[in-house]
Amino acid sequence: MSFHIDYLLDLPGIRVETCTQVEGKVFLGLSIVSEGIICHHCNNYTEKLHQNRPTLVRDLSVFGRPVYLKIPRRQFYCPSCQRYPTERIDFLG
Repeated sequence: MSFHIDYLLDLPGIRVETCTQVEGKVFLGLSIVSEGIICHHCNNYTEKLHQNRPTLVRDLSVFGRPVYLKIPRRQFYCPSCQRYPTERIDFLG
């Protein structure tokens, strides 16, 4: 997507892939720049993606239109501790 939307959204490590409007609502499809994560259990790095389940999150309105962010929730497999950590996204509560 456009550099301008990435800049306006201002979320580090996040890129806007798609922007669509449906029934007056704006949907931004996001992607995460990093390939892997540090496992929360053993602190080892892993890029072994187990599954990706997108989550729809309501954001602030823009120009009077509601905005929704489609955020990938990635779960990885860690071969070191054989667990499945889910990626933490700092800007989500």
